[in-house]
Amino acid sequence: MTSAHPLRSRLRDEEGMVTAFVVIFTFALLLLAGLVIDGGLTLAARVQAIDEAQAAARAGAQAINLPLFRSTGQVVLDPSQARQAAESYLAATGHIGTVAVNGDDVEVTVSITQPMQILGIGGIGSLSVTGHGNAIPEHGVTGAGT
Repeated sequence: MTSAHPLRSRLRDEEGMVTAFVVIFTFALLLLAGLVIDGGLTLAARVQAIDEAQAAARAGAQAINLPLFRSTGQVVLDPSQARQAAESYLAATGHIGTVAVNGDDVEVTVSITQPMQILGIGGIGSLSVTGHGNAIPEHGVTGAGT
C-alpha cells in the first residue's frame, strides 16, 4: 500500500494540467477555424473585387466616340462617357472604387471591406481587399471561316 500512496499524490499534482490542455486546444481550434472561414471569405471578396473592377472597365471601354467611328471607322474612346459608364457600373455594385481614363485605357480599382466572422472575436474586425481591372476599346474581328 505504501507504493500506491506516492502515485495518488503525483496524480493530484497534475489535476490542472488537463484544464490547461483543453483551453489551449480549444483556442487553437478556434484560431484554425477563423483562418479557414475568414480566410476563405477574404479570398472570395478579393475575387469579387477583381471581377467588378474588370467588368466596370469593360463597361467604360464600350463608350466609344460613335460619330467618329461612323465617319472614319476608327475606334476612339470618349473619356467622359467612359468614366461615367464605369462609375455607373460601380455604383450599381455598391462598392467603392476609382476610375481613371488614360487615352483609350480605362483603369478601375475596387475596394471591398470584408467583416471577419470568427477572427473578430480576437480583435480583427475586418480586412480590406482591392481588385484592379483595365480595358481598351477594340473593333470586332470577324472569323475567316464565316
